[in-house]
Amino acid sequence: MLEDNLTEKIIGSAFEVHKTLGFGFLEKVYENSLIIELREHGLKADNQLPLKVHYKTQIVGDYIADILVEDKIIIEIKAVNMLAKEHEVQLVNYLKATNKEIGLLINFGKSVTIKRKYKNHV
Repeated sequence: MLEDNLTEKIIGSAFEVHKTLGFGFLEKVYENSLIIELREHGLKADNQLPLKVHYKTQIVGDYIADILVEDKIIIEIKAVNMLAKEHEVQLVNYLKATNKEIGLLINFGKSVTIKRKYKNHV
């Protein structure tokens, strides 16, 4: 699959964050911690990065990515009891709108839940 090595590093980092913090924090705490962990692994990781949203050939707005890794993978962070289908659809829409191919939906609930999404798959 596309970018497997990179996504595995991200997933390992998410588990390290959860192992260290546990559950019960707000999304922002996990986001900031994951940024630190990713950078410690030598990855380029930016948070709250505005990405242009396209409609056909026109820019129609901005989407603020929780985290963008290596300018390739969008990470959407949640801290909810259970992921819903809407969270997955939201991430796929972000991928389509920003022309990124791969996204990870990471939920820091009682345990880490990760969904890998691709631009052309819901």
